[in-house]
Amino acid sequence: MNEGLKRNNYHDQKNIDNTLKLRDLTTTLPSFCKDFFLGIKDTTSTRTRLAYAYDLRIFFEYIHDTNPMLSNVPITAFTIDILEKIKPQDIVEYLDYISYYEKDNEVYTNDERGKQRKLSSLRSMYKYFFKSEMIEKNPAALVDMPKLHQKEIIRLDPGEVATLLDNVETGENMTKKQLNYHEKTKVRDLALITLLLGTGIRVSECVGLDVNNVDFRNNRILIRRKGGYEDVVYFGDEVEAALKDYLDERLHIIPESGHENALFLSLQNKRLSVRSVEMLVKKYAGTVTTIKKITPHKLRSTFGTNLYQETGDIYLVADILGHKDVNTTKKHYAAQNEDRKRQAANILKLRED
Repeated sequence: MNEGLKRNNYHDQKNIDNTLKLRDLTTTLPSFCKDFFLGIKDTTSTRTRLAYAYDLRIFFEYIHDTNPMLSNVPITAFTIDILEKIKPQDIVEYLDYISYYEKDNEVYTNDERGKQRKLSSLRSMYKYFFKSEMIEKNPAALVDMPKLHQKEIIRLDPGEVATLLDNVETGENMTKKQLNYHEKTKVRDLALITLLLGTGIRVSECVGLDVNNVDFRNNRILIRRKGGYEDVVYFGDEVEAALKDYLDERLHIIPESGHENALFLSLQNKRLSVRSVEMLVKKYAGTVTTIKKITPHKLRSTFGTNLYQETGDIYLVADILGHKDVNTTKKHYAAQNEDRKRQAANILKLRED
């Protein structure tokens, strides 16, 4: 095939889309921001740079709207010396502002995690220009990160997992409208949800799968991780059976142009999107009687906690989940081991009975 006509895979296309969005967004920011994004290009993903751009736009809009000396200056005309005129207290007030604000008749809120991410975006920009000796002050480095309160890991118990999968198969507790589509999608949906529960992969990794990424000889899939690197994940017999059933059905589907390689297809015969999978899981979650909010990430948490409880090997869990830092895994999953700690208290006997 002519190299110029070669189709991009899902991940390459997402990078192109993110790059185009970033270019558009950059035109609404101060011109010096372009230097920042070019400077961090080799050390960050397109997704990270795009997230930075959205965060920085909120910050510069706040500075523009709240500083009388800048209110008549277009944001695109801000010069780099403005960064040194901003004081740590200005950034603290900005973080307080984004707790709750209104813009274009929309209400926006940020919890401690949202504030932490936005401060990280600011710190990255300031750090780049400070290290490049383009500014002499770094007020963002003087602002403390918002303290994060540890969230309890929510996972499904075995009964909830079984009910969820049963309902995907049978359509139990679904509305009449949902049942109209269920017959057409149940084999695909069962394969997808079984894969998420059986491997712990992220939704973005799941929708990025191509048919040729599935290897039944070794029961494994090749995925593209967050950060862009490839990884191999193995799956068990239940995942194998569900995937084979779906692929038998998939053989009779003619994909839309550009989606020929996609593993999971929509009813429009196009690659499923992350949003589509989130809505799909939400639909089936509504058929399960539980107080827990079932999301794709909860399926990943379920896999992670179950694997850790079965093996006690935090490094294995980190590797399979694709965590680069095992401390991330410890923070999220080690707390689930309280029962084993409690049991350990009675294992050793100080004196014979």
